[in-house]
Amino acid sequence: MIREKSVTHFGYRDVPVEEKQRLVGEVFTSVASSYDVMNDVMSMGVHRLWKRHFVNTLGVRPGHQILDLAGGTGDIARLMARPLKGDGQIILADINASMLVHGRDRLIDEGLVGTIRYAQVNAESLPFADASFDRLTMAFGLRNVTDKDKALAEMVRVLKPGGKAAILEFSQVRSDLLRPVYDWYSFNALPKFGEWIAKDGASYQYLAESIRKHPPQQELESMMRDAGFDRTDHRNLTGGMVAIHTGIVY
Repeated sequence: MIREKSVTHFGYRDVPVEEKQRLVGEVFTSVASSYDVMNDVMSMGVHRLWKRHFVNTLGVRPGHQILDLAGGTGDIARLMARPLKGDGQIILADINASMLVHGRDRLIDEGLVGTIRYAQVNAESLPFADASFDRLTMAFGLRNVTDKDKALAEMVRVLKPGGKAAILEFSQVRSDLLRPVYDWYSFNALPKFGEWIAKDGASYQYLAESIRKHPPQQELESMMRDAGFDRTDHRNLTGGMVAIHTGIVY
């Protein structure tokens, strides 16, 4: 069931639905050139381990057609290209042109050509035919989508029968000991790193807030079932700091 709303959140601010896409776009246009460096700084490199584990759970194999939504600077597409072994295709898709160009240039510089194509798309309205993909990924992007229900329903629509979607996203920390440390870091250190490295502390303040506004594990899994996934699951990493949500359609 898709819920219609006139107001949504941009971090801790309530904004008109039609404004959020523009505001999020400004954030990622601002941080695109420093995005990879900031990921390493913010997570102390742990994001690379999360992403490798995420891709290892997908069961990518030669011949697969794969859609990588919110693919940004190409970390997930790069990791998925190896098990394809040149047979199959990845569409690296992002709504933000600056992020997409940065990712394309980076992967081309690394010699990844042929297997990967690029598309600027809105996850809420995908320009692909029904039942087009064997796998669909979205890493650290769903929380920035204005209407998550629409995006999840679109994922179901474009997956082939037996296809699998996997979402890697920040989530609700489960440990009572880790939570206050994580909160302090997110709202004190993170914006300062953003100011020093990306020259944009406000964007990283938004990113910290967007994590807290994102649906926690059980709620997101319920949303996936409502969107039409036949089988759903989630797995916490690093005490729930991030979670991998999976959904399969039959």
